[in-house]
Amino acid sequence: MSKSTGYRGERTRVKTAKKKKPSSQKWLLRHLNDSYVAKSKIDGYRSRAAYKLIDINNKFKLFKKGMNVIDLGAAPGGWSAVAAKLIGSDNIDAKNKLIAIDLLAIDELPGVVFYQKNFFDDDIKDLIQKNLDGNLIDVVLSDMAANTTGHKSTDNLRTVMLCEAAFEFAVQLLKPGGHFVAKIFRGGAEGELLDRAKRNFKKVKHFKPDASRKESSEFYLIAMDKKEAN
Repeated sequence: MSKSTGYRGERTRVKTAKKKKPSSQKWLLRHLNDSYVAKSKIDGYRSRAAYKLIDINNKFKLFKKGMNVIDLGAAPGGWSAVAAKLIGSDNIDAKNKLIAIDLLAIDELPGVVFYQKNFFDDDIKDLIQKNLDGNLIDVVLSDMAANTTGHKSTDNLRTVMLCEAAFEFAVQLLKPGGHFVAKIFRGGAEGELLDRAKRNFKKVKHFKPDASRKESSEFYLIAMDKKEAN
């Protein structure tokens, strides 16, 4: 395998293994030649997804120092690392928290409290409130996507359903004026979710970060300024 240094405009060639499927070869080649993958290694982020959240915050200015944030489906920790820096929970004397939740384990991150749990679990909300000492939550993040079946419509629907669950979670825990960010895929099933977001938040946008792959149908629901409960 030939390799090149840096990430701007460089390409890596991959030797073709006889037993590898063409789809696997295509994914590996794309991954190795992805400038954001290379950049994440240089910048010390755990995944290329970190730049999606950076793009989102550059556009919408969601984060401020002192905020409390929840990151659903946090593994491997790319979004948590970015958000912890933006809210300052990675400072030694910080009193605010970033709480990350995932079924998969993640390595320790400065300023991040991690629970290896399902956010559907009955006790998770109590754990969050106990950890925050009763303080309110400013932002809920979700970069989750359902495990793929290979059937595009089914996969889109499953991801929308997962996003809907994250949305319900966020609506219950966010303070008035709080924000919700979640990944969804265009496929026709996301309309109801967008309508619900508009009923619960003052501003609702969809946004495709520069860091998202051009061929991907993913975009991000940005729901800002949660309304007061009726």
